[in-house]
Formats: sequence, structure tokens, C-alpha cells
Amino acid sequence: MKISFVKEKGKSPKADVLLVPYWEGGIAASSFSHPDIQSVLGTKDFQGKSGEVVLFYPKEGGRILLLGLGKKGEEKAEPVRCAFANAWKKIVDKKGKSVLFFFPKWDAITPLDAFRAVVEAAFLSNYAFDGFKKEKVSLVEELLISGAESKWEKEIERLQVITSGVHFVRDLVNGNAHDVGSERLAKEAQGFAKKISSIKTTILNKKQLEDEGMGLLLAVGQGAVEEPKLIISSYSGDPKSKEKIVLVGKGITFDTGGLSLKPTDNMLAMKSDMAGAATVLGVVRVAAELGLKVNVTAVAPVCENAIGSHCYKLGDVYRACNGKTVEILNTDAEGRLVLADAMSYAVKYLKPTWMIDVGTLTGSIVVALGEEIAGLFSNDEKVAKALEDSSVKTGEILWRLPLHDYREALKSDIADMINTGGREAGSMKCALLLQEFVGTTPWAHLDIAGVARMQKPKGYSPTKATGWGLRLLIDLLERR
Repeated sequence: MKISFVKEKGKSPKADVLLVPYWEGGIAASSFSHPDIQSVLGTKDFQGKSGEVVLFYPKEGGRILLLGLGKKGEEKAEPVRCAFANAWKKIVDKKGKSVLFFFPKWDAITPLDAFRAVVEAAFLSNYAFDGFKKEKVSLVEELLISGAESKWEKEIERLQVITSGVHFVRDLVNGNAHDVGSERLAKEAQGFAKKISSIKTTILNKKQLEDEGMGLLLAVGQGAVEEPKLIISSYSGDPKSKEKIVLVGKGITFDTGGLSLKPTDNMLAMKSDMAGAATVLGVVRVAAELGLKVNVTAVAPVCENAIGSHCYKLGDVYRACNGKTVEILNTDAEGRLVLADAMSYAVKYLKPTWMIDVGTLTGSIVVALGEEIAGLFSNDEKVAKALEDSSVKTGEILWRLPLHDYREALKSDIADMINTGGREAGSMKCALLLQEFVGTTPWAHLDIAGVARMQKPKGYSPTKATGWGLRLLIDLLERR
């Protein structure tokens, strides 16, 4: 989609839809006026509440869409994104190809931040996953903005790179599990390195995983047709800096639950269980494309948790990369196992100054926080604070939960630990298990089980896969 600026003076260029913002109470938020708008306002069908939209057809032709921005003087970036996304959905539904938006004058938010929110919402909302449909979705081809500063053009380029990274994650998470296996994810990472010289990618195959003693990743993936892999994709944007940020993403390409077989309804969304891996790989690509002055590495343990005669067994014990052993009480608690091995590898070889793992880990976090908030656990105040600050900036909400000492529940009679400690505080016990594999590294764990894929499209996520977390982590890297 092309985004460009137009001057307010003179005749406005033609567009399929004129998008006109209003504050609550029917207060005009731009200089645009039209006699028919007063008729609409007089009906009280539109009052300007945040996200409220009304489409009408003027007598002379064309379409005008009124967009409510809420109370004047109370603007914030995330409500602006959500409101604009509501308008965008209506425009896409009506097959509008071009949109002219009249940029308001803001009180409680800087014009640049508001501009970023609008453009980001447009790019994020202008997405479809329709490759399997006979009838394709008609997306917007051009957004014209009247009243914004043309000097912000570089922001458009930057946001387009970031949101294309979000779409990369969405495509993988929405894709068929048979198409997005360990081989596909490895090829995607190798493709980054071929296109971008500042990215170096290494893929550990099954034999190499065996040599490294990564028994947990091997165990989870041993029942699948495609062999497990460890993907290491590094971007060095500041070679002189000693800071090394490592992002570890869970990459279970499909999760049957193994011998602890999931019910059918719980398995329907399990092609999205590799959202963490897709996210961290996407972050490295975007960081390199933006040329950020940071050093960041994505580590993605990828495999399928399949069911069959060769899958790993309940009651058996497997050894991790760092030598610790885990007794398997539930084969459906597999994500923490592959992450544990990957984090052990990262600590041993990559020496991270910060480490953040991302994964669709527990149903408990969905019960606690729903589909709009991710769980945050951390052993370090600086890492946690940095993530929380970026969360506020991007609107991807985090809620920090404690690492209370429930480790007694993870003890095993025959191994160093068990892989699940029961339902109570399930998300926390998962985080406590992962903490056993980070050593003294400043670390945070993001449980994105609820936010990576929604039951229904919402806001600026027009498909079930959201691409959640990529914008947050890019913002964190930009702040570094």
C-alpha cells in the first residue's frame, strides 16, 4: 500500500472514501466540512465516541466515513490505532481502494506519535490471509493524508518495515502446519542471511543436536517426520558493543500433546504453537532491515510434538544441554522443554547480556489474562522495566507476575525435576522451570499463549494470527 501526503489548500484529490475524524460530542477534528455531515450528526447515529464509524453517501457521489476519536484532550496512541482500525475494516468491507484521511490537530498526544499510530494501524489492518480462498480480499491500495507533515515520510518507511515483519509472523502462524515445519522455518532464516549480509544464520541438525546433548529438544521432536532443528540467526548492528541480546522463541510447529493427547477443540489452534519462533526470527530480520545499532540473536528450537510409536514417553527421563535431567509427567508440557535446551545452549555459547524467551506456553495464562494481555516473568528489574515501557508504547499489553518459590512442586524422585507441577500457578511453575536453565543471565519470559492467536479477528489484527510481540521487541531494541 502506498501512503502519501496532500496539501490542505486547493482541490482535494479524488479517493474512494473520505475519512473524516470527529471528537466525541460531534466536534470536528479537521478542517474538512460537508453539508451532509450535519444531517448525520443531527440523527445522533454518530456521536464521535472512540472507534465509532458511520458511512454515508453524499448526493454528488462518493463515500464519506465519519470516525470517532473519543474525547478531545484524552488522546492516546493505542486508542487511536484501534479507532483507525475500525474505520479500515469498514473501508475494506466496502472494497475501497483509495482513502483520503484528514489529519486532526491533537491535544494530549504529539502530532508525530498520532501520525505513527494512524500509519501503523493502516499497515497492520491492511492484511489478509486469503491464499486458500476462491474470492480474494480487496485491500486498500493508497492512503492519502491531508494535514500531516511531509517531513514524517521516513516514519512511513520505518513503520512499513516493522509491519511487514508482523505480516511475516502472521503468514507463518496462519499457514498450514504441514507447510510450516522445521524445514520451512530453517529456510526462512537462511533466506534472511542470503538477502542481508549483516545476518548470519546457523542451523543445527539432529546429529549436531545429539553432539550438543540437547536431549529435551530431541525427545519432543523424535516422533515427527521432519527432524528437529535449532535455528540461530544473528544480527550484529554494533560490533563494538559488548551487549548481546538473545531472543529465544518456542517453535512447536504442531502440538498434538503427544501421548498426553489434546482434545480436538484444544488442538485446532496448535499450528500456531510456533508463534514464538516466528516472532524472534522476524525481529532479527526487521532489526537488520532498519539498521539498528544493536546486537541481537534469535534462537529457535523447532520441531513437531507428534503422536506415534516413536514419540517420547510419560515417566521417562531426558537430559538437557546443561546436564540437568527432567522426568516427563505430561508430554503436552513440551514447550518449556525445547526452550530450556535452547536457553542452555544460548548461555553456553552466546553469552547473552540479556535473554528473553517468547512462547505460547500455558493455558493457565489464557485463563488468567485472556487474549489481550501476555504474561511477563523476570529475574531482573531492568529487563522487566524495559519490556513494560515498550509494552506501553506499542499497545501490546504485558502483566508482570511473580516468580514465587513453588519449586518444591517441580521436584522428582528420579530426576532433577519434573516438567509440570500441576494446575495451580501453572504459568508460574513453567517460568520457574525455565529459570533453572538461565543461570545468572538477566532474563525475562513472555507467555504469549493468549495473544498470539485470537478466537476471532479484532482491532488491527484482521486474522486470527496477530503477530503479537514483534513491535514490542523492536521498540525495546530501538530504545537500547
